Amino acid sequence: MAALLFVPVLHAQNQTAFPSLTADPRAEAYARRENYTWEDLAEISLWASAEGTESAIETIRRAAGELRADLPADTEVRGEYILGFMHKKLLKSYSALQTRMDMLLTSGRYNCVSSAVLYLILAQSAGLEARGVMTKDHAFVTVQAAGQWIDVETTNPYGFDPGNRKDFHDQFGKVTDFAYVPAGNYRERKTISPLELVSLILSNRIAELESRGRFGEAVTLAINRAALLAGSQELGSPFFDDPRQDLMNRLFNFGVSLLNRGKEEDALGWAALAGAKYPDEERWQEFVLAAAHNRIVKFIQQKKIPEARAFLVHNAAVLFPANYAYLDAMVLDGELTELSAAVKKAEDAPAALAAIDLAQGRNLLSAERINELRTFVIGKVSSFLSAGRNPDWPAAIAYLEAALEQYGANRQLEQALRTYRSNLAAEYHNHFAEAFNKRNFDDAERILAEALKLFPDNRQLLADQRTVEKWSR
Repeated sequence: MAALLFVPVLHAQNQTAFPSLTADPRAEAYARRENYTWEDLAEISLWASAEGTESAIETIRRAAGELRADLPADTEVRGEYILGFMHKKLLKSYSALQTRMDMLLTSGRYNCVSSAVLYLILAQSAGLEARGVMTKDHAFVTVQAAGQWIDVETTNPYGFDPGNRKDFHDQFGKVTDFAYVPAGNYRERKTISPLELVSLILSNRIAELESRGRFGEAVTLAINRAALLAGSQELGSPFFDDPRQDLMNRLFNFGVSLLNRGKEEDALGWAALAGAKYPDEERWQEFVLAAAHNRIVKFIQQKKIPEARAFLVHNAAVLFPANYAYLDAMVLDGELTELSAAVKKAEDAPAALAAIDLAQGRNLLSAERINELRTFVIGKVSSFLSAGRNPDWPAAIAYLEAALEQYGANRQLEQALRTYRSNLAAEYHNHFAEAFNKRNFDDAERILAEALKLFPDNRQLLADQRTVEKWSR
């Protein structure tokens, strides 16, 4: 399959401001660090939360200093002490969507991610190794103490080693709506690195932004998250989104938001810009097709068929051949529909029928659609010939017979032909009856003979013949 090329779209003066596709240099600098101190993680968590201020970093430093001033020697006791310290000094109320570290420090509101990151930072400042743990919809921490890894459900002051704490289980689910996943349930949980845990701040912010329709801002955060985790080894687990794939999803979600607002040409501009830097041939082609399709549908609905054709031709280079053919068929159908509707007299029909014949040769439209268009035009001409006070039934009949001879069987035209022939037979009968009633018998017999030559099986005319025969006796 040919590579997808991107070219400027017709009328490509974008009305929408596109988000930057360049990562924050700090994300790339953070990703290059080999080892992360607790101060590094504090800095990165504040950057991921918003713009980390020096005062916020100083708040964490002070908390870490106060914690270290009175640390238990036993590492297991120390791990539990850190959790109690957090809930006493910094954590005030659980809020499911409050994932930002800066907000935690100023308001005391926290969720599973922000409280887990805080514990991670303080644990490392206190000399303990800690990691993140992901489940389907939850995050917490595991800390190495007393020669073992111990889970810490940071949203709850009783969450140290939760599998052995009844008082924890009595409160935890009621407050957070989460269930604790024990360490042995390996299929339901995944251990992640400290940096990956911090990156969940960005993940949650992305989800929250998209829930409010702020897709452009979500793109910016997704780019930063992908840059931050560029060196991560284990990505794409059932619980931890691959940042590269997540970024692509955010790019497409922004594009879909443009389509949902009817900004198809801006959407094509976005595909050209983002697709060049973040290629995914199949997905971008699917998106480009949707944008082009929606724009062409609008042109057709507005009866701007030449504009639809110009738009398609201009954007041919960004479409796979099969997709171009699909859209070409749409525009062609619009062109033929418009041309057929413009047939106002019999003399207009040949050009329309020639265009339909040509379209049939291109095999873009179905045989049913070609037949429908052709029947419409032929039917209009036969209606012109048979309309008015003095319909020309013979001409209409001859026209339909010639059309059926040229194009083959057609139920609708055949029904019209039967109607016209019946109408002409009725007209002969009326002329015969008029002449016969006026006792113009020679004229009546001539009319009847002419009619029976055309319609030898017509019941009414055969009845007229019997009337003549009775009279002749």
